Amino acid sequence: MGIPILQMAKIGAYVVAQTLKGRKRYPLVLMLEPLFRCNLACAGCGKIDYPDEILNQRLPLADCLGAIDECGAPVVVIAGGEPLLHKEIGAIVEGALARGKFVTLCTNALLLEKKLSLFEPSPAFNLSIHLDGDAQMHDKSVCQKGVYDRALAAIKLARDRGFRVNINCTLFNDANAEKVARFFDEMTSLAIDGITVSPGYAYERAPDQQHFLNRQRTKTLFRDILRRGRGGRAWPFFQSTLFLDFLAGNQTYACTPWGNPTRTIFGWQRPCYLLGEGYAKTYRELMETTDWDSYGVGNYEKCADCMVHSGFEATAVQDAVRHPLKALKVALMGVNTEGPMAPELSNAHQRPAQFVFEDHVDRKLKEIERARN
Repeated sequence: MGIPILQMAKIGAYVVAQTLKGRKRYPLVLMLEPLFRCNLACAGCGKIDYPDEILNQRLPLADCLGAIDECGAPVVVIAGGEPLLHKEIGAIVEGALARGKFVTLCTNALLLEKKLSLFEPSPAFNLSIHLDGDAQMHDKSVCQKGVYDRALAAIKLARDRGFRVNINCTLFNDANAEKVARFFDEMTSLAIDGITVSPGYAYERAPDQQHFLNRQRTKTLFRDILRRGRGGRAWPFFQSTLFLDFLAGNQTYACTPWGNPTRTIFGWQRPCYLLGEGYAKTYRELMETTDWDSYGVGNYEKCADCMVHSGFEATAVQDAVRHPLKALKVALMGVNTEGPMAPELSNAHQRPAQFVFEDHVDRKLKEIERARN
């Protein structure tokens, strides 16, 4: 199991406490994006298609720590862009850990050797290295040769220095189940602490729009992969077993967008990490004024094929707390990879997609210009 027992226990206790307080919506993971700038330009990424004036913006340390306090989620995931480009990243991580949070820093690892001295190993701190498969798969995904080898060297260095190291693997419709399973075997042999895997989300601004998975293809692919690893038990996944069960088509879940609220340079992003359909100035405003029922599979065209962990992991965690025996069965027996799949949510009445990216960019550019003057 990739998730430490202490972390599972604390998150489980947190979910129970929120339930006993009668809270319908509460955060599990704060997705903190202190910048959008990256030192790669991946074809499947929809996070970096901004003018330089926006890519050059950074959330200052005070705003990052303020977001952690304001949100109150027990887990903080620091993403981007490439967060190691942020000059205050060491202090951001230190501040989050000092607040008792479980912290995951997502990175492509190109700067990790140079920046590793900014951090101290901790049971509550994970380095999550972006690796979308073996050398051929990953270098194709990130559109640059040699990145896999540099990431692998960084993994070994971080492990040697005592850090917890996970890999974060995003799969697309050209993924081969046998190759992915061999890749997971290789990563497990390196004694990494966990694997996070998810299908890619079809960002509307991603350069490559041809290789995203639809929901049926996702379920078939993950059954094929997990079948090769004893239902997933062969690998130390850093995510809930019921989320993996969902990816394999065994659970009918609606997403929980408020479970992973996202703070960026624009503000608090509506409704989730994947969709920037508007921004709130405060976390409270995000929670109280977002029309949550207008998003999700069956409700909104942009959500139709989404099965990404940032939307559904919180749902799976809440289900595991409510039904611990079901979660325990999957953990012990592995994910079922045979037989009929669970019913799918209907998209018959979903509202059509709205395209608002240009408006947000225009408003942000005007805000930057006013600040200069």
